[in-house]
Amino acid sequence: MLNRGVLIVRPKQPYLDWAVQLDDSGVVPDPEGEATVYLIPEFESDDEAWEILKDVYAEVFERELDGWHTDESAWPHDRTFAMFKEWFDIELHSVVEDLCAFEVEDDED
Repeated sequence: MLNRGVLIVRPKQPYLDWAVQLDDSGVVPDPEGEATVYLIPEFESDDEAWEILKDVYAEVFERELDGWHTDESAWPHDRTFAMFKEWFDIELHSVVEDLCAFEVEDDED
């Protein structure tokens, strides 16, 4: 078991509305589609998980926006924790099992 927790976010209607207004192609993010899984510090309680989320939400918010549209000038300003919760469904998981027989590698190094 890894000493990490997991955060998964899925877009809600405000994110979808933002994405649609950027492009008239009709393509929108799929809230039920594949999602990025974020490894976060391990936690033992819901309260601890939400405190961790408050520490990392800004980076996750930016990564999710960048995943759809890389022009930061089109991103919403004043991205608060409350806004993050309005824009995304949030899943927090405390158990992470590694079933691979090889080391975890970071391809951004």
